[in-house]
Amino acid sequence: MAGLYFEQFHEGQVFEHGPTRTVTEMDNVLFSTLTMNPQPLHLDEEFARRTEFGQRLVNSLFTLGLLIGLTVGETTLGTTIANLGMSKVEFPKPVFHGDTLRARTKVLSVRASRSRPDAGIVEFLHEAINQRDEIVASCVRAAFMRCAPRTTPA
Repeated sequence: MAGLYFEQFHEGQVFEHGPTRTVTEMDNVLFSTLTMNPQPLHLDEEFARRTEFGQRLVNSLFTLGLLIGLTVGETTLGTTIANLGMSKVEFPKPVFHGDTLRARTKVLSVRASRSRPDAGIVEFLHEAINQRDEIVASCVRAAFMRCAPRTTPA
C-alpha cells in the first residue's frame, strides 16, 4: 500500500503494521561496524555473556531504524516530504538476535502547515513489539506530509 496523504490522517488513528522482521546476528554486527560503534555489548559474545543480559544486545539505533522502516509502507511511503524530528525515543526492553519485531503506530496530532498550503505535519507514536508482545522501542516522529494532489475539473 502506498503512503497516505496529509488529509487521510486523523488524531487517534491506529495502524497495526503487517510486515514483521526477525533480527539476525548479521544485522547487528553489520550495522554496528558500519556505524563505527565498537560497543562490546553488540559485538563481543564473551563480554556480553558476563553482563546482566547474558548475551549480545541488538544496537538500539538499528532497532529504531527498523521500527520506522516497518511503518513506512502504510503511512508515509511516497507521501512524506521530510522527517522533522524524533523525540521521546525509549527502549524499555532489550532486543536480542532472533527476536521478531512488528510495529504499531498511533497518530497523535495533525495540523496544516502555516507556510505551505500543499503540506501538513503529522505526529506519530511508533512502537516496536517483540514476539512476546513486549514493547521494545518507541518514539514520537513528526513528519512533513504532502497534501493530496488537487485535480482540476475537466
